[in-house]
Amino acid sequence: MKFEIQLEGVSGKTKRVVQLEKHGKGYRILLDGRQVDADAVQVAPYTISVLLGGQSFEVHISDAPDGRLNLQIGVHEFMAEVVDPRAWRGRKHGPLEAAGRQQIIAPMPGKVIRMLVKLGDAVEAKQGLAVIEAMKMQNEIRSPKSGKVERVLVEEGQNVSAGEVLCIVT
Repeated sequence: MKFEIQLEGVSGKTKRVVQLEKHGKGYRILLDGRQVDADAVQVAPYTISVLLGGQSFEVHISDAPDGRLNLQIGVHEFMAEVVDPRAWRGRKHGPLEAAGRQQIIAPMPGKVIRMLVKLGDAVEAKQGLAVIEAMKMQNEIRSPKSGKVERVLVEEGQNVSAGEVLCIVT
């Protein structure tokens, strides 16, 4: 399977070609024609842990309003668009929504600048729950599902570590 991916970040636009080839029980991955040592596993809804060349990255994925994907890796944020007419043409892509009780975690260490919800609030999928500041950038943490805020475990002004639970949505 071959995909063309267009990334857009603060340094501009980049086009990458990713090719996946079945290899034993896994896949061989080619990035722009070069083989890369990579492994990926979904660790939570909208969160993928990627091991790339011996380095670990946690990628948080959300839908952007324009149909692209918003990828957050630490404090870096990218917009991604998969360009593969054979695989995506004609499909309707509705918003993904997680099921069951969801722990909303801090994707990076920082300070809770603002809580946008309180205990008992009804929330919609993709609704902002909290704003965390990391390295002078404010990042809105959104709900992966529609539901109700069951618990709020942090308060405004509190410092949080990466992976710390901010609130729980049921």
